Amino acid sequence: MAEFLSPLDVRFIDGHDWEVRAPFEYHLGHDDGDECVSIPAGFVTDFASIPRGLWNVLPPTGPYGKAAVVHDWLYQRRRIVNHRTGLARLVERGEADRILNEGMAVLGVGRFTRWMVYSGVRMGGWKPWGHYRAQERHDDVDPRA
Repeated sequence: MAEFLSPLDVRFIDGHDWEVRAPFEYHLGHDDGDECVSIPAGFVTDFASIPRGLWNVLPPTGPYGKAAVVHDWLYQRRRIVNHRTGLARLVERGEADRILNEGMAVLGVGRFTRWMVYSGVRMGGWKPWGHYRAQERHDDVDPRA
C-alpha cells in the first residue's frame, strides 16, 4: 500500500524554494513492493510548480505538497530505491507523473484537484524534465576531453 513513511520537515530558504531538513520517504503503491522514494536532507524543492496566476486555486504548497516534493525529486534525480536489495532504478517522466497522482490520492486530495495538477504536469512537465536531462548530460561530460 502506498504511504508516506516519514513527516515532511522543510525550511523556506529564498522566497521561492524550500529545503528538506530531514530524510523523507514515500513507499510506492504495490502492496508487496519494496520500492520507496527516499529523499535526503538538503534536497531543494519548490513544491508544486504551478503558474502564479493559479495560486488562488492551486497554491504551490497545497494539500498535495508532500506528493509534489516526491515528484520534484523524481524529475530532478529520477531515483527509486528497493529497500530489500538496496538497488536504485531510474524512472521516466510518465512514471514520475503517475507517482505524483498516486501520492495525491494517498493524501486525500479530491479527484478534481488531482486531475488539474496531474493534467498540468502532463502538459507542461516536458520543459523541466528536459532541463534536468540536459543537465545530466552536461554533468556527464569530462571537462578534460
